[in-house]
Amino acid sequence: MSALLLDSGSQPLVVVCHGFTGTKEGGGRAVEMGEALAERGISTLLFDFAGCGESEGVFENISLSGQTEDLASVVAWCRREGWDDIILTGRSFGGSTAINCAARDIKVKAVCTWAAVARPGALFNKFAGGKVSGPHDEKVAIAGEEGTLYLNKYFFYDLDKHDLLSGAASISPRPLLIIHGSADESVPLEDARLLYGASGKPKQLEVIDGADHRFSNHIDQVWETFFNWLETVSSD
Repeated sequence: MSALLLDSGSQPLVVVCHGFTGTKEGGGRAVEMGEALAERGISTLLFDFAGCGESEGVFENISLSGQTEDLASVVAWCRREGWDDIILTGRSFGGSTAINCAARDIKVKAVCTWAAVARPGALFNKFAGGKVSGPHDEKVAIAGEEGTLYLNKYFFYDLDKHDLLSGAASISPRPLLIIHGSADESVPLEDARLLYGASGKPKQLEVIDGADHRFSNHIDQVWETFFNWLETVSSD
């Protein structure tokens, strides 16, 4: 695991899950956010999923199951290091991973997603140009934010093993914050509404008007929403 801990010396700890094809630094934004949180007394752990950034592995071998296991290992390491109040946040596919992990780990304190995918099977098959079939180890080309990417077909079959709406429902009674842009060109706003509808209380849906998938011109608004929610969650 390649990780970066921005430690304020206090509880709680926010574990950040980067998006599909992303890295822990988030183009510098994730580091900047961690520094801002440290000033508020909240520690932040940034890490690369296997096959991404500085972590070992090959990107074409990634899967939702694999990323969920990666995140579970990160959370276990954090607990061994003394953090008990762990909050998960993730962007896009990383948000889906955070939901998946928290659904399986009742000790996770809270979850926040940014532009999370609720129906990954439908979304990624669309990116692939249609329903994927054939041997697991065959490659599929998809159009990514950084150009053409290749994934093993197992990635698509693995998505069918996971019900993220049931996962979102399993988070309650722990807090869930769902943030999504109204102009998201990659993950439909309907995915956020589906997650919100499936989840129990306490829950909050914040739609950022005009924001794209990366929240390119709205990051300050997202941070304000996230930071205010964290203050409430951290005081519980």
